[in-house]
Amino acid sequence: MPNPKRRHSKARTGSRRAHDSLKRRALSECPNCHERKMPHRACPKCGYYKGREVVNVEEAS
Repeated sequence: MPNPKRRHSKARTGSRRAHDSLKRRALSECPNCHERKMPHRACPKCGYYKGREVVNVEEAS
């Protein structure tokens, strides 16, 4: 098995790792209750998706 002959420099290692940082999640607004939600998913607060209720959400008392 071939092994590296020389160590990689800090600049080369840093350049490779430049895209490894975490990104913020892209959130959209629910048109029914105006809460923030993941796009293309049913709203976890009201259960609506594309203008109709698809999930029954029971409110906590």
